Amino acid sequence: MAAGQITSEPAGAPAAAQAERQKLRKHFGRFDILFFLLCTIVGVDTIGTVASSGAEAFTWLIVLAAVFFIPSALLTAELGAAFPEEGGPYIWTSRAFGRLAGAVNNFLYWITNPVWLGGTLAVSAVTAYTTFFNHGKDLSTPAFYVFALVFIWVGVLAAILSFDVGKWIPTIGAWSRFVLLGLFTITVVVYGIQHGLHGFGPGDFSPTYAGFVGLVPVLMFNYVGFELPNTAGDEMTDAQKDVPFAIFRSAALAVVLYALPILGILLVLPVKAITGLGGFLDAIRQVFTVYGGDVAADGTVTSSGAGTVLGDIAAVLFILTVLSSGVTWVMGSDRALAVSGYDGAAPRFLGVISSRFGTPVRVNILSGLVSTLVLVLAHQLTNGSAAKLFGAVLGLAISTTLISYLGIFPALAVLRYKAPDVPRPYRAPFPRTISVVLTVLILFASVQLIAPGLGDHWFKKGEYAVDGWTHAERWKYLLTEAVPLAVFMLLGVLFWALGRPTRKAITLAKSSDPGE
Repeated sequence: MAAGQITSEPAGAPAAAQAERQKLRKHFGRFDILFFLLCTIVGVDTIGTVASSGAEAFTWLIVLAAVFFIPSALLTAELGAAFPEEGGPYIWTSRAFGRLAGAVNNFLYWITNPVWLGGTLAVSAVTAYTTFFNHGKDLSTPAFYVFALVFIWVGVLAAILSFDVGKWIPTIGAWSRFVLLGLFTITVVVYGIQHGLHGFGPGDFSPTYAGFVGLVPVLMFNYVGFELPNTAGDEMTDAQKDVPFAIFRSAALAVVLYALPILGILLVLPVKAITGLGGFLDAIRQVFTVYGGDVAADGTVTSSGAGTVLGDIAAVLFILTVLSSGVTWVMGSDRALAVSGYDGAAPRFLGVISSRFGTPVRVNILSGLVSTLVLVLAHQLTNGSAAKLFGAVLGLAISTTLISYLGIFPALAVLRYKAPDVPRPYRAPFPRTISVVLTVLILFASVQLIAPGLGDHWFKKGEYAVDGWTHAERWKYLLTEAVPLAVFMLLGVLFWALGRPTRKAITLAKSSDPGE
């Protein structure tokens, strides 16, 4: 084999790879990828968190779109078309830096999603239910667990289903986003005409360092995910053409779908009234009073008539939206972990594709179990405080996700050097610059997530404190972020060690191949 040549087998272990890849089915077309990407990138669970930073959130949204979102789209379009094999980001990282780096990076890429599903997304769904269907009253502990566990395991079941069935969840989720965010935006205009808007001056859009620290990590979290469809690369009908098509169209739609509701929330609610957990839901309730209901002088919202009906519909759409976000990420990251299982970077037991469904059922079930464990532990750690649970788990999910891109983003420049002869239907401009800029931004954001405001009054009251956490609890918050992150990285190394028998089989196969 020529130096620097990349094999067409993503596993490098002929027997294991071929046996598992034969079970995959091609059901992933151009518009399936587009809808999948919209569910991946456009998440409504963080809209309130972004808007709570005020008008400058809109400024950073646009700045990050230019310096982070668009470059990452260019990077992924090249890698996704040039290396379209099943496993996507794991394939790129392991081929660029080796299986150990790929194992650790891929474990972080995978684990963040059951953590996110069992924490942030489940709590967001519960909050939507209580806000609109339970008159704002918290659920009892047993009811909370029943609702959240049903939410989690419905998501897991959707991930288990074969792609020709399971892909309808992202499709429904994409249309839920269009309807929910479109209806909200139109209603904000009606509300403004009837009641006036809070408004803000040009100076409110001025960017600040505190805003940069607080917003850049969560905006990056919103803006990553272009690579996720490539985790199902062997299930695409024409990856080399469809991946760039879907990436560039979803990028344009995503910026609009984020910008309009964030601007709408800022126009309707005072910044002090916007919370990370309920900001978007509170704004929906308030503006929907134009269809029936009123807002008292103290800000209390009472819905009636059509306002109640449309509010309930919006709540259902919100729950479908957060569910589809979790499903798409679990579908993708579970596939990446399964590929690493038959590639020698994770236990071979996990690298099994179901003959019946064509999906990694074992990893899907593992994700469900991890989500359940996270839900229980986080609920106990925060004493049932939804705001604390949301803030802590969101911070952990964001930091774990972003750190995994420290392996993905540099892969563009490295694979240009290591595999120059691989056909590239699309070539990103300035690959080294893109890799360096994106990696530096990710590194900065990761540090700030673990220790918000580090370098400028770490966890200072007001500016850098996380929702539900006080300045006095900053060390406890640090431990909730840093300790799990360290454990996850060690588990990635353990997974690599457990993949040794598969790697050994690869070596033996190569040594017995006269063509090597």
